[in-house]
Amino acid sequence: MKEQIEKIMAELSELKCQTEKEVEEARVRFLGKKGEITALFDEFRSVAPDMKREFGQRLNVLKKEAQARIEALKAAAQTSSTAAQSEDVTMPGDPLDLGSRHPVSIARQEIINIFRKFGYDVAEGPEIEDDYHVFEALNFPPNHPARDMQDTFFVSAGHPNPLLLRTHTSSVQVRTMEKMTPPIRVICPGRVFRNEAISARAHCIFHQVEGLYIDENVTFADLKQAILLFAREMFGADTQIRMRPSYFPFTEPSAEVDVSCNICHGKGCNICKGTGWLEILGCGMVDPNVLEASGIDSKKYSGFAFGMGVERIAMLKWQVNDLRHYFENDLRFLREFSTCVEV
Repeated sequence: MKEQIEKIMAELSELKCQTEKEVEEARVRFLGKKGEITALFDEFRSVAPDMKREFGQRLNVLKKEAQARIEALKAAAQTSSTAAQSEDVTMPGDPLDLGSRHPVSIARQEIINIFRKFGYDVAEGPEIEDDYHVFEALNFPPNHPARDMQDTFFVSAGHPNPLLLRTHTSSVQVRTMEKMTPPIRVICPGRVFRNEAISARAHCIFHQVEGLYIDENVTFADLKQAILLFAREMFGADTQIRMRPSYFPFTEPSAEVDVSCNICHGKGCNICKGTGWLEILGCGMVDPNVLEASGIDSKKYSGFAFGMGVERIAMLKWQVNDLRHYFENDLRFLREFSTCVEV
C-alpha cells in the first residue's frame, strides 16, 4: 500500500488538464466511487491493527492532496474556458491610433494632383544650388537684393559661382529647360530657404510649387486660364481670380494673382482684411533672356511660369492664422487634419 500511495502522489503532482472535461475525468479516476484512492480506503480495512494509524494518516494526506489538485486544475480550466468564450475571432480588431499627413504635405499633394490632371509632369532638383541656376540664369541682375548675404543662406560665399540654399524652385525650371526641348509642361515642388525673420506670416523655411509651360504660341491668356482652373479646383467652383501688375526678373509681363475670399465670398472679412480678395501666387510670361540662357529659341517658343507657397495655400484653405503652427509639431494642431483626404 505504501508504494501505491507514493505512486498516486507522484501522478497527482504531474497531472495536467486543459479542459473541465479532463478535470472531471481525473476526479473520477482518483476520487470517484470506484477511484484509485477510494479503493485504497477499502483496502485499508484489511491492514494490520498496528499499521492502521500510519497508513490512515498517509491516506488522509493523499485524499486532501488529490482534492486540492483537482480544485486547482478545475479553476484553471474554467478561467481558460471563459477567456476562450470571450474572444470572438469574427469581431474586428482594436483600432490603432494612427497619425495623419501633415497639412503642408496634404496641400502639396493636392496641388500636384490638380496640375497632373492638366498634363503637367513633376520635376525636382537639389536644395543646395549654385548661383547660376538660382539667380543668373533667371535674369537676376548682379546687384539684385536677393543675392545679398542678408537675404540668402550661402554655403560657400566669395566664389564666382557660390553654392547656396535655393531661395525658390525656379532653379528646377532652369535645369529642366537645359535638359528638355519644348514642349515643356512641368511643376516643381520643393522646400526653399530665405534669410527672413520668423513670424506669423513668414518663415526661413517654406515650401513652393512652381509651374512652367513652354511651347509655340503660348500667350498670357493661356496663363490666366491655367490659374483660373487651378483656383477653382483648389478653392471651389465659384472662385474668381484677379491679376495685378507686378515685377519678377524672370518673367515679363508679370502679375500677382488674388482669389476671391473663400470665407466671406468676396464680401469682406478679417481674413481678407475687408478687401474680399486673397493673394495666392505670382506669375508671368517667361522672359526671353531666360529662354535663351537655357538654350531655347525665344523667337520660336514662348511660355509662362507661376509659383506659389504651399503654406500660404494651406493657410487659406484651412484658415490657419499663424505660419509657425506648421513647424511646431503640436499634436493638437496636427490632429485637426486627420480627416482631410487628398484628392
